[in-house]
Amino acid sequence: MRGMFIAFEGGEAAGKSTQETLLAASLVQAGRAVVRTREPGGTPAGEAIREIVLSPAYEGLDPHAEALLFAAARGEHVARIIRPALQRGAVVVCDRYIDSSIAYQGAARGLGIERVRELSLWATDGLLPDLTLVLDIDPVIGLSRVTSPDRLESESVTYHRQVRQAFLDLAAAEPNRYLVLDASATQQEIAGQIWQRVADELDAR
Repeated sequence: MRGMFIAFEGGEAAGKSTQETLLAASLVQAGRAVVRTREPGGTPAGEAIREIVLSPAYEGLDPHAEALLFAAARGEHVARIIRPALQRGAVVVCDRYIDSSIAYQGAARGLGIERVRELSLWATDGLLPDLTLVLDIDPVIGLSRVTSPDRLESESVTYHRQVRQAFLDLAAAEPNRYLVLDASATQQEIAGQIWQRVADELDAR
């Protein structure tokens, strides 16, 4: 039985980690094997790349190099963690995936949405999430919650507004594969909406 691949996306400090934890607990309670992971990261190589792309020490990194590094980490991540877990029948819950590259590099960096999408699809041999959960938040609110900003969190509000719009555009283009959630709602309200959608998807399988 193939597992289910769920990706969490959204702006900075939107509450993804909290909702991932709550969803994983609900899945375990329902008797499902769960693998939680993140991007960039998930593997030793991916974590090393994470240090490069997020550390303020690498301020000024070329946008093309940035996009290639994210894609490289993602290719390793899929090959070593995500795809094997899906083949075992696990539910994979991932903090960020292809859509983050599309939003942050393709849209906000101006590299081109389709070009960045194709790069990641090539790196992952075409693997897409079964469901993408977008936690939508006003960038001004989200960034105000960040106490020690990394390299991307330090970008301008204008940059993060472009990221937010890209996520919303992606979700609007494929509503059957996305669920957009108002991150200003209570944790319990958001968790309930997420579980209802995930449970429906699992039942349909």
